Amino acid sequence: MDKVERETHDFMNVESFSQLPFIRPAPVKEKGIRLFGIEFGSSSDSSPAADDSESAGTNEDAVRESESSDNNRRFINSLATKTNLKQEYQQESSASMETQKDNKGNDHFELNGYILLGRISLFIEMPFWRCPFTGKSTVSQNMIGSSSSNAPNIILNHDFSRGLYSWHPNCCDGFVLSADSGHSGFSTKPGGNYAVVSNRKECWQGLEQDITSRISPCSTYSISASVGVSGLVHYPTDVLATLKLEYQNSATSYLRIVKTSVSKEGWEKLGGTFSLATIPDRVVFYLEGPAPGVDLLVESVIITCSCPSECNNARPCAGDGDENIILNPKFEDGLNNWSGRGCKIVLHDSMADGKIVPLSGKVFASATEHTQSWNGIQQEITERVQRKLAYEVTAVVRIFGNDVTSADIRATLWVQTPNLREQYIGIANLQATDTDWVQLQGKFLLNSSPKKVVIYIEGPPAGTDILVNSFTVKHAEKIPPSPPPVIENARPCAGDGDENIILNPKFEDGLNNWSGRGCKIVLHDSMADGKIVPLSGKVFASATERTQSWNGIQQEITERVQRKLAYEVTAVVRIFGNDVTSADIRATLWVQTPNLREQYIGIANLQATDTDWVQLQGKFLLNSSPKNVVIYIEGPPAGTDILVNSFTVKHAEKIPPSPPPVIENPAFGVNIIQNSNLSDGTNGWFPLGNCSLNVATGSPHILPPTARDSLGPHEPLSGCYILVTKRTQTWMGPAQMITDKIKLLLTYQVSAWAKIGSGANGPQNVNVALGVDNQWVNGGQVEINDDRWHEISGSFRIEKQPSKVMVYVQGPAAGVDLMLAGLQIFPVDRKSRFKHLRRQTDKVTLGKLLTMQSLH
Repeated sequence: MDKVERETHDFMNVESFSQLPFIRPAPVKEKGIRLFGIEFGSSSDSSPAADDSESAGTNEDAVRESESSDNNRRFINSLATKTNLKQEYQQESSASMETQKDNKGNDHFELNGYILLGRISLFIEMPFWRCPFTGKSTVSQNMIGSSSSNAPNIILNHDFSRGLYSWHPNCCDGFVLSADSGHSGFSTKPGGNYAVVSNRKECWQGLEQDITSRISPCSTYSISASVGVSGLVHYPTDVLATLKLEYQNSATSYLRIVKTSVSKEGWEKLGGTFSLATIPDRVVFYLEGPAPGVDLLVESVIITCSCPSECNNARPCAGDGDENIILNPKFEDGLNNWSGRGCKIVLHDSMADGKIVPLSGKVFASATEHTQSWNGIQQEITERVQRKLAYEVTAVVRIFGNDVTSADIRATLWVQTPNLREQYIGIANLQATDTDWVQLQGKFLLNSSPKKVVIYIEGPPAGTDILVNSFTVKHAEKIPPSPPPVIENARPCAGDGDENIILNPKFEDGLNNWSGRGCKIVLHDSMADGKIVPLSGKVFASATERTQSWNGIQQEITERVQRKLAYEVTAVVRIFGNDVTSADIRATLWVQTPNLREQYIGIANLQATDTDWVQLQGKFLLNSSPKNVVIYIEGPPAGTDILVNSFTVKHAEKIPPSPPPVIENPAFGVNIIQNSNLSDGTNGWFPLGNCSLNVATGSPHILPPTARDSLGPHEPLSGCYILVTKRTQTWMGPAQMITDKIKLLLTYQVSAWAKIGSGANGPQNVNVALGVDNQWVNGGQVEINDDRWHEISGSFRIEKQPSKVMVYVQGPAAGVDLMLAGLQIFPVDRKSRFKHLRRQTDKVTLGKLLTMQSLH
């Protein structure tokens, strides 16, 4: 008997049940259920307070019953669900309570055999789930979800008042009905709408919305949805809320948020919570679940941050702008919001028989009766301080008592990290006296998001009071950068000013400083029986005996090129031999990074002929400091010589910025590429060069990350791509004319998926390029060394009206197939984009920081 009683006591106080109101009075007298020798749910004579003899008499039965896992599980599920519902009823509105009372007979909440214990989070894998979720996250399950009225809903068009805007049926059909034309038994508010998801062939098909840009890592989100089912339904049937987590370089995973059982016609509440430690490349929320052929109905969906202060941009912080984040800074509201740090604080209008009065205002505070130097006056500022922002602290202070005439006073920050570690950050200190008020000033900045932050003043020896007249903590003003110093007698660098950084640019010193790139170079004064002579000077060079298109003439410029400076390239060139009358000539930069990776940067290209010298012109800029840099000329087919008369690389002239243009109807975010999804075959596209274009399927359905960051929620891509075959030159690929679609002075963003076929020898560069009249403009490039899809991203802006603009994709070696999908070229608002990128950077940094802290 003792053993049974002890087990009963432990069971009733098990820690997982600590948050559940465990005892709920039954509305009617019903037959009791015996568990561990105790009667539950019966009349008072069979309660846990029954006599010992009955308990002793049923000891053996209790042991047997404790071993019956199915009965116990059903009982605990039912009991936990009832009590959880009781808590939710108290939080719901009266209308929701009435709706729930109609369903109170359905007490059993089936959880597929798992036990719901307080706040235990469960991940239950369903047979139709494609991949188990492996990321760090938490999910809590509630029968009815409630949301904070203060937090914004991250679901767009949550009540379908705008049709299916921002929503997408997942491999099925969807439409919206109004309240007065809908299904019987599904009443909605007057003028309301709801969505119907039909033609469902699989249970996972439903309605989805991309929420990637509207959630933050490590924040807890609550979901509340009103759902129903219609058609040939075998009640009860399940409806689920799920997150699809898509990663660019790994498998897609699925995270169930909550499941509810629909047992009759009418709306059911679906509620739960979720949190993600890190944000994947794409997060899609969707509703699924009924059997194939059954329509899924959705009246509304609300997802809010459970604690808005934890969510980025959920509400403005109290410390924005020039506002003082210290509450009651001049003690006009007494000592509200202040406390003593190991001592007592007192409010005064004067001290020392009127000798000490406030410097400003009517009162001041004192930290008195302190026994340690760290005792003082403090205020918590956790909810009002922001990371990555500099704050300026100013406090008007003095000391009094204990025969101390001067003492050190310090402003200090106490920070508690999310893993409960404590840090002390010194802000400012000075020598204060007992005769005058002085200003204590300093600055601080928090790099991470803390759990708790307290600012306080400390320092004087025990027995000496700290007096504070006012306390201010504001955003620090940004100090404009000082002008660069004027250095006299400085020796100019080799690449300064208008000096050409190419050595021996006109071959007046023969072929010194030049070399062949996979071929031979020769100096000439004329060729072709005198028909080819220099355009300027006395000689020219030729790159001959070329066996590859990338063979040419080159010069290393590593020591003479500077990062973050724009250079202008001009070369006078032509071609000769092999019965080729015109061919593409390109100026290219080969860059080797400090970690020995290789990059190829296209500078310029044009069609050169065998009859005239032409100018090849372009610009480049290096953002980092490379290990080696070589500039070279390449392009014509094997056997065709490249002739070079002169080569110049100088600093590009800085053109004074013109006033910002007034652009009407910029159409930000609108793709200017025709038939980008290839729904009309290759219409609008043409092959550049003698290659073949075909449409195939199997490319990613999600936008590339760069486009997704700028465009936000977007309907999935078609999965079709252009397959380019029979390529005999590196520049061959798909092309499209966009002359009439380009607007001057608008910044265009470029984003696309690219892939190469088999047979490549080493890494291959794939490049989106624009031919603007006779100028070559780089729209972005990527290096590919595998059989996966990679994103090409970049941007460009055209400032002078062109007569012809062509976009094309090029790059892999001849004979290697090229695949292109989802090419997006759209104008962006630069100012808005920079702000968005800053917010995204903060999110990523926060996620990484919290992940590192959790690992420690």
